[in-house]
Amino acid sequence: MSKFLGKSLAQLNEEMGIAPDISVLSGAERVVVKQIPLVQISPNPDQPRKTFNEKELAELSESIKEQGVLVPIILRSVQNKSYLYEIVAGERRFRAAKMAGLSEIPALVKTLSDNNAMEIALIENIQRENLNPVEEADGYQNLMEKCGYELADVSKLIGKSESYIRNLMRINALPESVKQLIKEGKISSSHARTIAVSDNPEQLAHDIINNNLTVAETQKQVKSGKRSKTSRSFTQKTLDSAYVAKVEAKISKHLDSDVKLHEKRGGAGQFIISFNNRVQMEDLINKLCK
Repeated sequence: MSKFLGKSLAQLNEEMGIAPDISVLSGAERVVVKQIPLVQISPNPDQPRKTFNEKELAELSESIKEQGVLVPIILRSVQNKSYLYEIVAGERRFRAAKMAGLSEIPALVKTLSDNNAMEIALIENIQRENLNPVEEADGYQNLMEKCGYELADVSKLIGKSESYIRNLMRINALPESVKQLIKEGKISSSHARTIAVSDNPEQLAHDIINNNLTVAETQKQVKSGKRSKTSRSFTQKTLDSAYVAKVEAKISKHLDSDVKLHEKRGGAGQFIISFNNRVQMEDLINKLCK
Protein backbone atom coordinates (compact mmCIF):
# COMPACT_ATOMS: atom_id res chain seq x y z
CA MET A 1 0.00 0.00 0.00
CA SER A 2 1.32 3.44 -0.89
CA LYS A 3 2.58 5.49 2.02
CA PHE A 4 0.74 8.47 0.52
CA LEU A 5 -2.69 6.80 0.62
CA GLY A 6 -5.17 8.92 2.60
CA LYS A 7 -2.89 11.94 2.86
CA SER A 8 -4.28 15.34 1.89
CA LEU A 9 -2.76 17.56 -0.80
CA ALA A 10 -1.67 19.98 1.92
CA GLN A 11 0.12 17.19 3.82
CA LEU A 12 1.88 15.98 0.66
CA ASN A 13 2.98 19.52 -0.15
CA GLU A 14 4.37 19.85 3.37
CA GLU A 15 6.34 16.60 3.03
CA MET A 16 7.49 16.97 -0.57
CA GLY A 17 7.41 20.71 -1.15
CA ILE A 18 5.20 22.51 -3.67
CA ALA A 19 4.52 20.23 -6.62
CA PRO A 20 6.21 21.24 -9.89
CA ASP A 21 4.16 22.47 -12.84
CA ILE A 22 2.23 19.60 -14.41
CA SER A 23 1.75 19.52 -18.17
CA VAL A 24 -1.67 18.24 -19.26
CA LEU A 25 -3.04 17.57 -22.72
CA SER A 26 -6.44 19.17 -23.29
CA GLY A 27 -7.60 18.28 -26.78
CA ALA A 28 -4.95 19.61 -29.16
CA GLU A 29 -3.69 22.14 -26.62
CA ARG A 30 -1.11 21.51 -23.92
CA VAL A 31 -2.00 23.30 -20.71
CA VAL A 32 -0.02 23.52 -17.50
CA VAL A 33 -1.09 23.28 -13.86
CA LYS A 34 0.83 26.05 -12.12
CA GLN A 35 1.00 27.46 -8.61
CA ILE A 36 -0.08 31.08 -9.25
CA PRO A 37 0.25 33.83 -6.58
CA LEU A 38 -3.21 35.11 -5.60
CA VAL A 39 -2.04 38.73 -5.97
CA GLN A 40 -1.59 38.14 -9.71
CA ILE A 41 -5.20 36.95 -10.17
CA SER A 42 -8.32 39.04 -10.70
CA PRO A 43 -11.99 38.06 -11.18
CA ASN A 44 -13.55 37.99 -14.63
CA PRO A 45 -15.91 40.99 -15.11
CA ASP A 46 -18.12 38.77 -17.30
CA GLN A 47 -18.37 36.07 -14.62
CA PRO A 48 -22.08 35.11 -14.57
CA ARG A 49 -22.07 34.43 -10.84
CA LYS A 50 -22.29 37.71 -8.92
CA THR A 51 -23.33 36.56 -5.43
CA PHE A 52 -21.42 34.27 -3.08
CA ASN A 53 -22.82 32.72 0.10
CA GLU A 54 -20.50 33.81 2.92
CA LYS A 55 -21.30 30.78 5.08
CA GLU A 56 -20.51 28.37 2.23
CA LEU A 57 -17.29 30.28 1.47
CA ALA A 58 -16.23 29.99 5.11
CA GLU A 59 -16.91 26.24 5.05
CA LEU A 60 -14.91 25.83 1.84
CA SER A 61 -12.13 27.92 3.35
CA GLU A 62 -11.88 25.57 6.34
CA SER A 63 -11.79 22.58 3.98
CA ILE A 64 -8.97 24.21 1.99
CA LYS A 65 -6.99 24.76 5.20
CA GLU A 66 -7.21 21.00 5.83
CA GLN A 67 -7.04 19.55 2.32
CA GLY A 68 -5.68 22.30 0.10
CA VAL A 69 -7.28 23.26 -3.24
CA LEU A 70 -7.96 19.85 -4.79
CA VAL A 71 -9.34 21.07 -8.16
CA PRO A 72 -7.29 23.69 -10.06
CA ILE A 73 -9.06 26.84 -11.13
CA ILE A 74 -8.93 27.92 -14.80
CA LEU A 75 -7.14 31.16 -15.72
CA ARG A 76 -6.18 33.04 -18.84
CA SER A 77 -3.44 35.64 -19.22
CA VAL A 78 -4.44 39.31 -19.23
CA GLN A 79 -3.66 40.85 -22.62
CA ASN A 80 -0.33 42.71 -22.68
CA LYS A 81 0.28 41.78 -19.03
CA SER A 82 1.66 38.25 -19.03
CA TYR A 83 2.25 38.35 -15.26
CA LEU A 84 -1.46 38.93 -14.53
CA TYR A 85 -4.29 36.41 -14.88
CA GLU A 86 -8.08 36.52 -15.11
CA ILE A 87 -10.35 33.84 -13.65
CA VAL A 88 -12.32 31.84 -16.21
CA ALA A 89 -13.72 29.25 -13.78
CA GLY A 90 -13.25 28.77 -10.05
CA GLU A 91 -13.80 32.19 -8.49
CA ARG A 92 -15.44 30.57 -5.44
CA ARG A 93 -12.30 28.47 -4.81
CA PHE A 94 -10.16 31.58 -5.36
CA ARG A 95 -12.11 33.57 -2.75
CA ALA A 96 -12.05 30.70 -0.26
CA ALA A 97 -8.29 30.28 -0.77
CA LYS A 98 -7.78 33.95 0.12
CA MET A 99 -9.92 33.49 3.24
CA ALA A 100 -7.81 30.45 4.17
CA GLY A 101 -4.67 32.58 4.04
CA LEU A 102 -3.10 30.89 1.00
CA SER A 103 -0.60 32.87 -1.03
CA GLU A 104 -0.83 30.65 -4.14
CA ILE A 105 -3.43 28.46 -5.84
CA PRO A 106 -3.13 25.63 -8.41
CA ALA A 107 -4.44 26.74 -11.78
CA LEU A 108 -4.75 25.65 -15.40
CA VAL A 109 -3.58 28.54 -17.58
CA LYS A 110 -5.29 28.41 -20.98
CA THR A 111 -5.30 30.60 -24.07
CA LEU A 112 -8.95 31.58 -24.54
CA SER A 113 -10.90 34.20 -26.47
CA ASP A 114 -13.48 36.36 -24.69
CA ASN A 115 -16.24 34.17 -26.15
CA ASN A 116 -14.60 30.93 -24.99
CA ALA A 117 -14.04 32.36 -21.51
CA MET A 118 -17.71 33.35 -21.21
CA GLU A 119 -18.83 29.92 -22.42
CA ILE A 120 -16.69 28.03 -19.91
CA ALA A 121 -17.67 30.28 -16.99
CA LEU A 122 -21.38 29.92 -17.72
CA ILE A 123 -21.27 26.17 -18.35
CA GLU A 124 -19.28 25.49 -15.17
CA ASN A 125 -21.67 27.49 -13.00
CA ILE A 126 -24.80 25.98 -14.54
CA GLN A 127 -23.48 22.43 -14.23
CA ARG A 128 -22.63 23.05 -10.57
CA GLU A 129 -26.06 24.70 -10.06
CA ASN A 130 -24.31 27.71 -8.53
CA LEU A 131 -26.33 30.41 -10.30
CA ASN A 132 -29.55 31.99 -9.14
CA PRO A 133 -32.19 32.54 -11.89
CA VAL A 134 -31.21 36.22 -12.37
CA GLU A 135 -27.56 35.35 -12.92
CA GLU A 136 -28.44 32.48 -15.25
CA ALA A 137 -30.74 34.66 -17.37
CA ASP A 138 -28.11 37.40 -17.52
CA GLY A 139 -25.48 34.85 -18.57
CA TYR A 140 -27.60 33.75 -21.54
CA GLN A 141 -28.22 37.37 -22.49
CA ASN A 142 -24.48 38.10 -22.43
CA LEU A 143 -23.70 35.14 -24.69
CA MET A 144 -26.26 36.34 -27.22
CA GLU A 145 -25.38 40.04 -27.15
CA LYS A 146 -21.61 39.98 -26.60
CA CYS A 147 -20.81 36.83 -28.57
CA GLY A 148 -23.46 37.21 -31.26
CA TYR A 149 -25.05 33.82 -30.54
CA GLU A 150 -28.54 32.84 -31.59
CA LEU A 151 -30.96 31.16 -29.20
CA ALA A 152 -30.30 27.83 -30.94
CA ASP A 153 -26.53 28.28 -30.42
CA VAL A 154 -26.97 28.83 -26.67
CA SER A 155 -29.34 25.86 -26.45
CA LYS A 156 -26.75 23.51 -28.01
CA LEU A 157 -23.92 24.94 -25.90
CA ILE A 158 -25.75 24.70 -22.57
CA GLY A 159 -27.80 21.57 -23.23
CA LYS A 160 -31.14 23.16 -22.35
CA SER A 161 -34.16 23.67 -24.60
CA GLU A 162 -34.74 26.91 -26.49
CA SER A 163 -38.10 27.38 -24.73
CA TYR A 164 -36.44 27.05 -21.30
CA ILE A 165 -33.81 29.67 -22.17
CA ARG A 166 -36.33 32.01 -23.83
CA ASN A 167 -38.70 31.85 -20.85
CA LEU A 168 -35.91 32.33 -18.31
CA MET A 169 -34.59 35.36 -20.17
CA ARG A 170 -37.90 37.11 -19.47
CA ILE A 171 -36.44 37.77 -16.02
CA ASN A 172 -34.00 40.26 -17.57
CA ALA A 173 -36.89 42.64 -18.22
CA LEU A 174 -37.98 42.74 -14.57
CA PRO A 175 -37.28 45.78 -12.33
CA GLU A 176 -34.18 45.54 -10.13
CA SER A 177 -36.32 45.46 -6.97
CA VAL A 178 -38.03 42.28 -8.20
CA LYS A 179 -34.72 40.75 -9.29
CA GLN A 180 -33.44 41.27 -5.75
CA LEU A 181 -36.39 39.32 -4.35
CA ILE A 182 -35.53 36.48 -6.75
CA LYS A 183 -31.87 36.51 -5.65
CA GLU A 184 -32.98 36.32 -2.02
CA GLY A 185 -35.17 33.31 -2.81
CA LYS A 186 -38.40 35.08 -1.87
CA ILE A 187 -39.82 34.55 -5.36
CA SER A 188 -39.26 31.37 -7.36
CA SER A 189 -38.00 31.26 -10.93
CA SER A 190 -41.44 30.04 -12.08
CA HIS A 191 -43.17 32.97 -10.37
CA ALA A 192 -40.63 35.38 -11.87
CA ARG A 193 -41.18 34.13 -15.43
CA THR A 194 -44.92 34.46 -14.95
CA ILE A 195 -44.97 38.05 -13.69
CA ALA A 196 -42.37 39.18 -16.25
CA VAL A 197 -45.14 39.57 -18.85
CA SER A 198 -47.26 41.69 -16.49
CA ASP A 199 -47.57 45.46 -16.69
CA ASN A 200 -47.04 45.71 -12.91
CA PRO A 201 -44.56 43.01 -11.83
CA GLU A 202 -43.56 44.81 -8.61
CA GLN A 203 -47.09 44.75 -7.22
CA LEU A 204 -47.53 41.11 -8.22
CA ALA A 205 -44.22 40.19 -6.58
CA HIS A 206 -45.41 41.58 -3.26
CA ASP A 207 -48.80 39.85 -3.69
CA ILE A 208 -46.96 36.53 -4.16
CA ILE A 209 -44.99 37.05 -0.95
CA ASN A 210 -47.79 38.50 1.19
CA ASN A 211 -50.50 36.09 0.07
CA ASN A 212 -48.30 33.04 -0.56
CA LEU A 213 -49.67 32.73 -4.11
CA THR A 214 -49.01 29.59 -6.12
CA VAL A 215 -47.75 29.83 -9.70
CA ALA A 216 -51.22 28.90 -10.98
CA GLU A 217 -52.85 31.67 -8.90
CA THR A 218 -50.23 34.13 -10.13
CA GLN A 219 -50.94 33.16 -13.74
CA LYS A 220 -54.63 33.94 -13.22
CA GLN A 221 -53.79 37.41 -11.92
CA VAL A 222 -51.46 38.06 -14.87
CA LYS A 223 -54.11 36.98 -17.39
CA SER A 224 -56.71 39.27 -15.80
CA GLY A 225 -54.38 42.31 -15.81
CA LYS A 226 -52.53 44.36 -18.41
CA ARG A 227 -49.66 42.84 -20.36
CA SER A 228 -46.23 44.45 -20.55
CA LYS A 229 -45.33 46.11 -23.86
CA THR A 230 -41.77 44.85 -23.42
CA SER A 231 -42.93 41.25 -23.15
CA ARG A 232 -45.03 41.57 -26.28
CA SER A 233 -42.14 42.96 -28.29
CA PHE A 234 -39.96 40.12 -27.06
CA THR A 235 -42.41 37.40 -28.14
CA GLN A 236 -43.18 39.09 -31.46
CA LYS A 237 -39.59 39.79 -32.45
CA THR A 238 -38.63 36.43 -34.00
CA LEU A 239 -37.85 36.54 -37.70
CA ASP A 240 -38.50 33.49 -39.81
CA SER A 241 -35.35 31.31 -39.81
CA ALA A 242 -35.52 30.83 -43.58
CA TYR A 243 -35.60 34.61 -44.07
CA VAL A 244 -32.63 35.07 -41.72
CA ALA A 245 -30.63 32.43 -43.63
CA LYS A 246 -31.51 34.11 -46.94
CA VAL A 247 -30.38 37.55 -45.71
CA GLU A 248 -27.15 36.16 -44.24
CA ALA A 249 -26.34 34.32 -47.48
CA LYS A 250 -27.07 37.39 -49.61
CA ILE A 251 -24.84 39.73 -47.61
CA SER A 252 -22.13 37.10 -47.15
CA LYS A 253 -21.94 36.65 -50.93
CA HIS A 254 -21.80 40.40 -51.52
CA LEU A 255 -19.05 40.99 -48.96
CA ASP A 256 -17.26 37.66 -49.51
CA SER A 257 -17.23 37.17 -45.74
CA ASP A 258 -19.20 35.32 -43.07
CA VAL A 259 -22.18 37.39 -41.84
CA LYS A 260 -24.67 36.63 -39.07
CA LEU A 261 -27.94 38.44 -38.36
CA HIS A 262 -28.70 38.73 -34.65
CA GLU A 263 -32.18 40.04 -33.83
CA LYS A 264 -32.96 41.70 -30.50
CA ARG A 265 -36.14 42.82 -28.80
CA GLY A 266 -38.59 45.18 -30.42
CA GLY A 267 -37.25 44.72 -33.96
CA ALA A 268 -33.71 45.91 -33.16
CA GLY A 269 -30.65 43.83 -33.98
CA GLN A 270 -27.19 43.71 -35.47
CA PHE A 271 -25.18 42.21 -38.31
CA ILE A 272 -21.96 40.48 -37.23
CA ILE A 273 -19.29 40.39 -39.96
CA SER A 274 -16.24 38.16 -39.54
CA PHE A 275 -12.80 38.47 -41.15
CA ASN A 276 -9.70 36.28 -41.00
CA ASN A 277 -6.89 38.81 -41.40
CA ARG A 278 -6.08 42.50 -41.82
CA VAL A 279 -6.16 42.29 -45.62
CA GLN A 280 -9.71 40.96 -45.55
CA MET A 281 -10.63 43.60 -42.97
CA GLU A 282 -9.41 46.43 -45.25
CA ASP A 283 -11.31 44.89 -48.16
CA LEU A 284 -14.49 44.84 -46.07
CA ILE A 285 -14.01 48.47 -45.06
CA ASN A 286 -13.68 49.49 -48.70
CA LYS A 287 -16.83 47.55 -49.69
CA LEU A 288 -18.90 48.92 -46.81
CA CYS A 289 -17.81 52.52 -47.40
CA LYS A 290 -18.72 52.56 -51.10
